[in-house]
Amino acid sequence: QVQLSESGGGSVQPGGSLRLSCAASVSHYRYYCLGWFRQAPGKEREGVAAIGSDGSTGYSDSVKGRFTISQDNTKNVLYLQMNSLKPEDTAMYYCVAVGPRMTAIQALSVMPTAIPIGNWGQGTRVTVSS
Repeated sequence: QVQLSESGGGSVQPGGSLRLSCAASVSHYRYYCLGWFRQAPGKEREGVAAIGSDGSTGYSDSVKGRFTISQDNTKNVLYLQMNSLKPEDTAMYYCVAVGPRMTAIQALSVMPTAIPIGNWGQGTRVTVSS
């Protein structure tokens, strides 16, 4: 059973910051790997950050050093702190329950099309523009 609900998207100028939140209801939450994926206009979905069931974190090269993923296990909330935002970060961002017992690196290697549609939140839009 997976229910994911994102919030925190919006419009921001280049160089600005946003924090996305995801309220997660996932059976056996502590054993699940959660991540943030995004889909920019005209592009395929891609993984940008994940937190493994072992607590490891991983990032795509495009966001490394600017984005930070974290979670509050007591509240089952996943976060994505996004700093130094660029226009190319404009996308719909999705909270995703990637799979059980995975490291973050493994999660970011999973093809988005291989993740069941029921494991995706509805998405929150981020627009970076001057």
